[in-house]
Formats: sequence, structure tokens, C-alpha cells
Amino acid sequence: MITTRAVPGTQAVARAVALLKVFTDAQPEWRLTDLARAAHLHKATAHRLLATLEREGMVVRDAAREHYRLGPEAIALGARAARASDLRSVAAPELQALAAAHGETATLEVPVGGDMLILDEVTGGALLGAVPEVGTRWPIHATSTGKALLAFLSAPLRRDYLRTRLSRYTERTIVSVPALERELERVRRKGFAVAVEELERGYLAIGAAVRDHDGRPVAAISLGGPRLRFPTTRVETLGRHLHAAASRVSAALGYRGPR
Repeated sequence: MITTRAVPGTQAVARAVALLKVFTDAQPEWRLTDLARAAHLHKATAHRLLATLEREGMVVRDAAREHYRLGPEAIALGARAARASDLRSVAAPELQALAAAHGETATLEVPVGGDMLILDEVTGGALLGAVPEVGTRWPIHATSTGKALLAFLSAPLRRDYLRTRLSRYTERTIVSVPALERELERVRRKGFAVAVEELERGYLAIGAAVRDHDGRPVAAISLGGPRLRFPTTRVETLGRHLHAAASRVSAALGYRGPR
């Protein structure tokens, strides 16, 4: 009988990765005790791992405050990963074309936990417009990209995303799971999602899902800006353009399903 054994050091690597994953945009700095607790590690174990990560430049320790944050090597590694992303390189021409043709900011976003993270963006030509930043994260249920992605996930995976309480950001944020499911059914029929002031008052965005070669939704692209520039007829037109652009990106990733 063939048996498999863990490679020596695997546990230490997994624990170090767990520590690095605890750092977020919402909490970029941690005290040792809190960091160990969040990573489900003993304090002494976390301290030893952090000392190694610090020597490698993956974390930086503020000795005066006893706080840790991500270091320059972690930042450089993330930048290299972004540059090497096939998804990012494939989607870039579509983002540029959308922004140039319609004058609105175009983004490529991917799911990270319960959020959508901006992986790439191209600003539009309008003087007044959205100014997203690569690396920014927004709640998945309150964004057009998040709703576009959720709509095409399998039911079990969608339930996993929606099992926690849906936070309210404006009076238009959908915080009821049944109401959100009805909205996602509309997204599936139309092929694109619209978020009207659900994340921020005065802001409207339209999103369409990108699928991988297996047909799984792995990202979404969007156009967004001040609501006053998006009458209903324009939303419908932009939605169709986004759906077509997302379909081309999906095809480039190997998806051969219906358009």
C-alpha cells in the first residue's frame, strides 16, 4: 500500500502563510497577541515565525509600538503576482477599449474572501469620475462585479458567500438574502449586474462576470461613475457592451460555453 507523508517543514510554511493572510486593508497592522489569535497559533509559535518572516523582509516590526505590518518583500511579491496574472493581461485590452469608448472608469475585479478586489483599472476621460485604486476591496453583495459573479456561482458556493450578515452601506444596499437571490436571477437573465447607490450614494456601476475554461466565474469587469451620467437606456447599452467584453475575456481563458 502506498502511503503519503507530509514534506518536512510543510506545517511551518502553512502557519507562516496563515500569518501573512491575516493582514488586510481593513487591518494592516497587528499586535503579536492579536495576530497569533487571528491565525489560530500559539503566541510563541507566531513569534518564531514572525522573526523569520521579518528577516526575509516579508513583515516589518515597529519595535516602539510592538506592531507588525507587511514588509517590502511581500509588497514586491504581490506586484510580481499581479504582473504575471494571465487574467490581468487578457483583460487589459478590453478594459482599455471600454474606458476609451465610453469615457467611464473600467475595472477588473476578483473575489477575495467576502469582497471583490480591484486587480486592474483604466480611468475614463470624464472630468468627474470614479477613482478606484488597484488593491481596493469592496463587499461582494453591494457591488455590480460581486453580484455578477455571485449570479453564476453554484448554489452551494453562493450560500457560502451569503451565510454571514449582509452589511448595509446605503439605504439601497440589499441586505436580505431572498431579495439578493431575486436580484441575482435578474442578473442571470440579462447577463450583467447593476449596482445603483448600493455601495455609495450617487455612484452607479455595471458589471459582467468572467469565466475560466471550466465555466466557473472567477472575476468580473465593470464600468462605473456618477449616477447622473447613467440614464436607463445608457445602462442597458453599457451592460450589453460589458457582457460582450466579458465573454471575449472568458473565451481567451478557454471558456467555450454559450455567449
